Amino acid sequence: MTAPQADIGVFGGSGLYRFLDDVEEHEVETPYGTPAAPVAIGAVGDRRVAFLPRHGTRHQLPPHRVPYRANVWAMRQLGVRALLAPCAAGSLQPTIHPGHVVVLDQLVDRTWGRPDTFHDSFDEGPVHVSLADPYDPALRALVVEEARAQGLVVHERGTVTVVNGPRFSTRAESAAYRQAGWHVINMTQHPEAALAREAGIPFAGIALVTDHDAGLEGVDGIQAVTQEEVFAVFEANLAALRTLLLAVVARA
Repeated sequence: MTAPQADIGVFGGSGLYRFLDDVEEHEVETPYGTPAAPVAIGAVGDRRVAFLPRHGTRHQLPPHRVPYRANVWAMRQLGVRALLAPCAAGSLQPTIHPGHVVVLDQLVDRTWGRPDTFHDSFDEGPVHVSLADPYDPALRALVVEEARAQGLVVHERGTVTVVNGPRFSTRAESAAYRQAGWHVINMTQHPEAALAREAGIPFAGIALVTDHDAGLEGVDGIQAVTQEEVFAVFEANLAALRTLLLAVVARA
């Protein structure tokens, strides 16, 4: 039996558990275990697209338990040549608001305890990949162009600080991240970006802003984030995000 193949991979985040309607689901086994869900493969024009919800189909996997290595390796086995990673994110800056899209260009890892490399031994020699620029510039430019064409409010650069979760930040943590100049906060971009780099897959992180994290000092009416707020804002913007992803996939 011929193994399934795909051109473009898409990870689903909070609220995005399905992408295409006419799909075939494939169970994929990897050297790093079973991915979070069967991979759904369908077509967008002449592109075969592999979709995998990183948290599982029922969001049963918290961010620190996502099988990141299996998820990324599954995409590698399918032969994808580009990987899009939309995600929910909290804003750390007063100029970035819920509903905005941030096309990430940098990340800061504040997670712990997550397997974040495919190189568990150096038996065949050391391997140290460069992650100076975690996100592929050509994919980023394409996302920015399509987001602008759709009339979305898009920030063409942004640093995401990745926290372990599943809890949200304290006010002190959030203030420290903001004072450092970082733009948004998320729980899954690491180790996805690092693993995609090791796997040789161009990777783009697309942050849909859902909240203002722990609030903004001196700004009335902005409260600390709640789970309900995150899911409500993501749901309200899901159609626009899906349209953006379809447009990018068609050209990637």
